[in-house]
Amino acid sequence: MIAILDYGSGNLRSAERAFATSGHDVVVTADRKVALEATGLVIPGVGAFAACMSGLKSVAGDEIARERVALGRPTLGICIGMQILFESGLEHAENGAHQGVGIWSGMVKKLNSPILPHMGWNTVSTTPGSTIFAGVENESFYFVHSYAATAPVGQYQAWSEYGEPFLAAVEDGALTATQFHPEKSGNAGLKLISNWSKSL
Repeated sequence: MIAILDYGSGNLRSAERAFATSGHDVVVTADRKVALEATGLVIPGVGAFAACMSGLKSVAGDEIARERVALGRPTLGICIGMQILFESGLEHAENGAHQGVGIWSGMVKKLNSPILPHMGWNTVSTTPGSTIFAGVENESFYFVHSYAATAPVGQYQAWSEYGEPFLAAVEDGALTATQFHPEKSGNAGLKLISNWSKSL
């Protein structure tokens, strides 16, 4: 079963429909036990870093994410759900960086581009050996964001560019994350979801 974590942020219904195409049972849940024990957990995210962290903590999602990683249970972060896995983020951070879940080192910062947000389709360059990009190497995916991580973390990285190079995806053992929205990325996104689901 794939659980989509409901913490008040994310395109829950579109994510649910997209992941259901994998053939797995899919449940949207805020229940700690269900989220912790699911075969795969999806952490979606739409909005600002601090607000998403607040919502995540309200359902102990930060603890669930760290515990799943420690147990080697597959977890996938999407958009802000990727960003909050880092140590900190600078979105609306007038009084200092906001603390993230802290699984990956580094800070999520505003992209160095004259026009923000970065919204629309962009190509992604992948690392050889990727599981999730098998069959969709160098395809375009759908992005909506103004902030991103720009330093490599994890075992495999995928990169895109908008004003500067940024991390489009990370694969790090049981933990995977995409800055783009696979559930909004057409056939390429569904193939990526299928690849991740088959790895569970």
